[in-house]
Amino acid sequence: MRQLNYQEVRQSIVKNIKNYVGDKNVFIGISGGIDSAVTASLCVKALGPKKVFGLMLPYGRQSDINDSKLVIEFLKIKPTEIDIKPLVDNFNFQENKFVNANIMSRVRMILLYAHANLHNGLVVGTTNKSEFEIGYFTKHGDGGCDLEPIANLYKTEIFEFAKFLKIPDSIINKKPSAGLWDGQSDEGELGFSYQELDNFLQGRKTKNLKLKKKIKTLIINSEHKRYLPPIISIK
Repeated sequence: MRQLNYQEVRQSIVKNIKNYVGDKNVFIGISGGIDSAVTASLCVKALGPKKVFGLMLPYGRQSDINDSKLVIEFLKIKPTEIDIKPLVDNFNFQENKFVNANIMSRVRMILLYAHANLHNGLVVGTTNKSEFEIGYFTKHGDGGCDLEPIANLYKTEIFEFAKFLKIPDSIINKKPSAGLWDGQSDEGELGFSYQELDNFLQGRKTKNLKLKKKIKTLIINSEHKRYLPPIISIK
């Protein structure tokens, strides 16, 4: 695994956030998870808490709200809370949890951009490098943003970075989950751990051929998520 100087990592990310955002505000979906907490912390360091807006967009889950509030109180950023359940349920796709989960993510993106449009803002994403490489994000959902501050950091590095940033232990230690349905966890849905994923992505050898095949397939099948749609030539 690569060795990072997290002081230098923070300085570099903060500098680039400042340069890109300028005098605008930023809007972040605060899920109560480690990725959004780290992202928001970096934005506060770069811009100050008055220019960072945290949107809590739960699907009727009180535990998510409690964790989100903890992050917002810790960082002293401006909160907005909207329960997306009525909006999502109006589409009537609850019988298919995967379709419903994508709708949830895209509704959150719409609300983030609506608030950013109203307040001279940019939407900041929270996808890490591990998830970006295998496409573990929703196209035009949590993948829809103006800036990705942590997309060059693997998930296992995010845990170490969070400790350096002094993110609350309860956020660092909770099981990674997008909160897409009851009992959902990232590693459970993927079928492997973030440690296994990061080992593979960083070139460490593994004898688990099934794991290798699965990750390679995810990378290939999600390639379209990492690029703009192709423009068809008329020549």
